[in-house]
Amino acid sequence: MPSKNMLPKGQRRRTVKPEYRATRGVEEPTPPPVPVIDFDDLEEDSGATDTTSSRTFNADPAAANLRLDQYLAQAIPDISRARVQLLIEAGQVRVDGNPAKPKQKLRGGEAIEIEGTPQPPPLHATPEDIPLQILHEDKYLAVIDKPAGMMVHAGSGATENARNQGTLVNALLYHFNKLSTTGGDLRPGIVHRLDKQTSGLILVAKDDSTHRKLGEMFSQRHVAKTYLALLHGHLKKDDTTVTLPIARDLLRRTRMTTRRADGRTAVSHFHVLERLTTPHGPFTLVEVRIETGRTHQIRVHAQSLGHPVVGDTLYGAPHLIPGLAPNLHLDRNFLHAAHLSLTHPQTHKPLDLHAPLPVELESFLKAIRTN
Repeated sequence: MPSKNMLPKGQRRRTVKPEYRATRGVEEPTPPPVPVIDFDDLEEDSGATDTTSSRTFNADPAAANLRLDQYLAQAIPDISRARVQLLIEAGQVRVDGNPAKPKQKLRGGEAIEIEGTPQPPPLHATPEDIPLQILHEDKYLAVIDKPAGMMVHAGSGATENARNQGTLVNALLYHFNKLSTTGGDLRPGIVHRLDKQTSGLILVAKDDSTHRKLGEMFSQRHVAKTYLALLHGHLKKDDTTVTLPIARDLLRRTRMTTRRADGRTAVSHFHVLERLTTPHGPFTLVEVRIETGRTHQIRVHAQSLGHPVVGDTLYGAPHLIPGLAPNLHLDRNFLHAAHLSLTHPQTHKPLDLHAPLPVELESFLKAIRTN
């Protein structure tokens, strides 16, 4: 028999905690927001890791009663809580001059000093005989056509087995005798990255000198990168440039966002190749040239236009496309790094490389046009 204190049927999933506390004169506390610290990101897209820099700031009063690692993860949103804990465990964080502890509670106002950047433990990646499509190779660098579904390198928080399997780094260690060490043990040879579900061209450096020069070329925007993408809906203009800054989403940390004022500069140029009107809805095939290389840049900028990349459910694309057979749905993003152009950093000869659309993307285009 239902208790007399139970809510009426249909309302039993509604929380009664506020009403319960109100009867005892207890108000729901509203903790003040933690302001974001305004200083350079601790992580960089590429290049050597700086272990000598030091940054000092005072904990905000809103940090009172927060754990140190929790506060830093909120105040420095561009690095994860796991990376914050790495900094603390490595002795790179001091509070009021004393070595910090991860579970240390703050009072607010403490002087916090951070030395260098978080250093993940060595990857210990092992070579794996994974087929690679090598479009260019010389003694200084290589250009790979990466398939969708392959991670460029493992994350430091992964389990030991997962960290050692299936990444581009594992394949590179098997195919090449030597790779640059500038990126550290986590990403030998890796100058820039592609998302796991993005296919296409990626540069690999074989020595540190080449790696540093390529890093400078990327930062100075001397490397031209062009992508092909299929977007939901019809873009109104043939040419659209998006300059919205990009930062980590504070609520969903696997996502990036254009809605934070403290984001990093990002520039994407969208050029319409074809507008498709199909039985499954309107689509636009675009060429995208990027001037910067922010995490998820094209995907976030496409979402900001109201036209997410097909297959990109993280940024608003539908899981299913009406009327399309289940076996024809994409299990990846329709985003492909198709063209890479640069002057070779050592030989000074032009490099101009193209990667055609993968079979699954060509098949998808054919299916939506003909079904």
